[in-house]
Amino acid sequence: MKPGKSAEPQTATLAEIAREAGVSAPTVSKVLNGRADVAPATRSRVEELLHAYGYRRRRAEASRSPLIDLVFHELESAWAMEVIRGVENVAREAGLSVVLSESAGRLTPGRTWADQVAARRPHGVVLVLSGLDGSQRALLNSRSIPFVVMDPAGDPGVDVPSIGATNWQGGLAATRHLVELGHTRIGAISGPSRMMCSRARVDGYRAALETAGLPVDPSLIVAGDFHHEAGYRIGLDLLRRPDRPTAVFAGNDLQALGLYEAARELGLRIPEDLSVVGFDDLPVARWVGPPLTTVRQPLTEMAEAAAKLVLDLSRQERPSAGTRMELATSLVVRSSTGAPPA
Repeated sequence: MKPGKSAEPQTATLAEIAREAGVSAPTVSKVLNGRADVAPATRSRVEELLHAYGYRRRRAEASRSPLIDLVFHELESAWAMEVIRGVENVAREAGLSVVLSESAGRLTPGRTWADQVAARRPHGVVLVLSGLDGSQRALLNSRSIPFVVMDPAGDPGVDVPSIGATNWQGGLAATRHLVELGHTRIGAISGPSRMMCSRARVDGYRAALETAGLPVDPSLIVAGDFHHEAGYRIGLDLLRRPDRPTAVFAGNDLQALGLYEAARELGLRIPEDLSVVGFDDLPVARWVGPPLTTVRQPLTEMAEAAAKLVLDLSRQERPSAGTRMELATSLVVRSSTGAPPA
């Protein structure tokens, strides 16, 4: 039998899938159970057929480990700690543990990771600023392991459940605040241009300037990487300009702190000589001197929502197709912003 658009889930037995793939039934079983002792080409062929037939593990086979997998593309900042806290909160209430992994800066985890997840059969997977390729999605789908993307780097697709924040609105609010203080020359240190959240924040920045009738100077918009060092390095370049900006929207709190360091090195006072706005509202934003005006992104709440959604999906309590949630951002005004210098 051949899979087609009218094929219903579970219309093929493992023996039929094995026959069509040209392998033995035990080999198909190994692929289903995430065993590593299957040739990559064979695994790929079997996975394609499992996906094409919509094969799902039977309930008797689908015993889950008491785990949630949490995957970061990078794991080295206070930002990640807020996300971990949110997932841990939900996991603890559900009597589950969290397996933490990092994809070494890649926006898609490696194939070895997908095999390991399939083998341990968690209740679900939360991916942060990451995504899955087609074969990884097919592998998790064939094991009935749901996944949710938090703050997706790119377009996750209409059929991938995701949790985000109102990044455009946050960029708009941050820049509008600076405009209302009287600033007309406002710089922006964005995050990586390949990330949707970064592009959305800069789009909000542009919209605020255009709405106020102010020109958007492309030379004042510089892409960073959301790390402290980028804020420092780009900050030095912006602030050494003869026509330097009087205010900067730093795109995230870590880059704002790097900008603080650059301003101190050049003898500029915050906010008397330079106003700074960040994004995230990490705990450190309240304690840095002066306390940082920033856009609060509800990271812990976003992580909790992602973990709750993935558990709901594991219990089949919500449909996954088209599920997209955005939590509201809000401007938190502190002492790092003021009127431009006379």
